Amino acid sequence: MSRAIMFRRLLVPLATALVLTSAGAIAEARPAPGRSAPEPARTWTGTWEAAASGTAPALPGASIRNVVHTSVGGAAARVRLSNRLGTRPLRLGAVTLALQRPGEPGSPRAVAGSVRAVTFAGAGSVTVPAGRDLVSDPVALPVPADANLLVSVHTPADSGPATYHRSALQANFVAPGGDRTAQESGAAYTTTVSSWYYVTGVDVLGASAAGSVVALGDSITDGTGSSFDANRRWPDRLAARLRGLPAHRRPGVLNAGISGNRLLLDGRGPSALARLDADVFSRTGVRALIVLEGVNDIKGTPEQTDPRALEDAYRVIVRRAHARGIRVVGGTITPYGGHGAYTPAREAVRQAVNAAIRTHRIFDVVADLDAAVRDPDRPSRILPAYDPGDHLHLNDAGMRALADAIDLRTLTAPAPLSPR
Repeated sequence: MSRAIMFRRLLVPLATALVLTSAGAIAEARPAPGRSAPEPARTWTGTWEAAASGTAPALPGASIRNVVHTSVGGAAARVRLSNRLGTRPLRLGAVTLALQRPGEPGSPRAVAGSVRAVTFAGAGSVTVPAGRDLVSDPVALPVPADANLLVSVHTPADSGPATYHRSALQANFVAPGGDRTAQESGAAYTTTVSSWYYVTGVDVLGASAAGSVVALGDSITDGTGSSFDANRRWPDRLAARLRGLPAHRRPGVLNAGISGNRLLLDGRGPSALARLDADVFSRTGVRALIVLEGVNDIKGTPEQTDPRALEDAYRVIVRRAHARGIRVVGGTITPYGGHGAYTPAREAVRQAVNAAIRTHRIFDVVADLDAAVRDPDRPSRILPAYDPGDHLHLNDAGMRALADAIDLRTLTAPAPLSPR
């Protein structure tokens, strides 16, 4: 069943109380003489994403409390859950959505009175077929921007391998026995894990028609090297910059990074090419896509020695995005000199790929992320102030430099410049 068909099936009576429009649409109405103009129509926008990166052993009988960080806010929300990489039907006994207590990123405690039951076609429990994703009914919970939500999931039985996002850089919590999804205090959540289980997205209903921006990448986009429990990945910093725009021009930011991901081959998660539908095109209101992929193709096993193969893959991404009216920003591949996988031959490939990104008009816009973080005295290396020590990833300052190198105007323009 396609996600579009599943979505239509999942709308319930609550949706009739909310004004739903197609992603990015702006309702236009002319007021009658003597009457004020109507408020802008509300639209669904993606506020948070985690790409499914693999599977972990199931936690039968447990409740899992996932902590996720919003980029934009809204008057209501809906949750995306996944059994995409599972091999057996996933039974969800209960799911809730709540606000995490402010200032407590390492805590399972919910704001008093904020816990809401999440339903699916009106039911509080649901079975997700293997290989499928699910979108919940709308949840009547006002969601702030730049805030942490608690998505709690109870799995009453062993449903086989759990679809998860391995590297959350966020404390999440497990209550080992029974349904504790409605618990505000979080006292039963005695185990901490650093992965997100089953939850892959949150959408919000708001007045903005700016849509969302997806960051498609590997561990650098996933945030490796940045501070734990602090939301300092470069897409988080980008979302903070975008919140400075007027509300009608303020898109959500969706992080589709997977540590170890490759452009051409599956490995840590499906390849970037293979996961476009699931992690980009199925997301709500996508207007722009930022691509930062390729270093693992160059330095991984088997290594990619032909720059044209990466260039061809980029062009496929751009063509598919343009067919959906999505602009594509291409990021140059950042340095990794000094890392154990670095060789002069691989550096030559990286330089050739970056030259193609800069000069071959592959993307609508180029974000020169390599230039933003490289050491000008040793351009094959990251600037020491941005290096967390492994000479590949970036610390908080380096993540900030990446986000600051992206021209916000390129993310809010109405359409692709031209097909490639």
